[in-house]
Amino acid sequence: MAAEKKVTGKLLDLSLAPGGEGMGGVGTEAWGGGGEKIFLLNNNILAGLAGITSDANSLVNFARNSAQRHLFTYDEDIPVEMLVQRLCDMKQGYTQFGGLRPFGVALLYMGWDPLHGFQLYQSDPSGNYSGWKATCIGSNHSAATSLLKQDYKDDLSLEDARQLCLKVMSKTMDSTKLGSEKLEFATMTLHPTTRQPLAKIYRPSELDELLRKYELGGTKDDQIGAGEGSGGGGGQEGGNISLST
Repeated sequence: MAAEKKVTGKLLDLSLAPGGEGMGGVGTEAWGGGGEKIFLLNNNILAGLAGITSDANSLVNFARNSAQRHLFTYDEDIPVEMLVQRLCDMKQGYTQFGGLRPFGVALLYMGWDPLHGFQLYQSDPSGNYSGWKATCIGSNHSAATSLLKQDYKDDLSLEDARQLCLKVMSKTMDSTKLGSEKLEFATMTLHPTTRQPLAKIYRPSELDELLRKYELGGTKDDQIGAGEGSGGGGGQEGGNISLST
């Protein structure tokens, strides 16, 4: 899963900003690694957003509480689709009654459970959701979808999926060169020993190393935080892409 950051600038203190230096991690470390656009909802579920970030924060908190209630009651991680359904039921309720406005955010959900394995869902502000092999939301989503249709294959490895995801972002973002100051990235895999879901939100240094490996950019350490400011997270300016392999 990849997402475009919208809050950038030379004066931004990345030690304090979401997704900045020191953020990110693997497994339990990823709980403190949420950024501007990618969040860990449960140990087995990651979410990416496009839209009004403040609305998304409220939905993320609701989803995390719902997942923890399920864990407390049944002593197991919540199935991915069950959490998506609960979140979409809440979103749909806000379209049904007067005096309320819908949540202005679309979400991607990437996760694993023993029932259906790896799964990828997309939901819109109306509360509708659907399952996908690969999809994108936000700005330039039509162009990104066309690229995914051309290059996606069912037998993609994790390495190929990471490369395809970042390649599509490089061709659809406004920036000519990708870097960790403008991009967030996360993966969901299985632990090689325990076979339990393992979420990873990439740290800025890890993401830059990955971008340089694929010759798609990467930011040098002395350039972290540089760039023109582009404002806060309103509207659907930022794009998100996610693949399921």
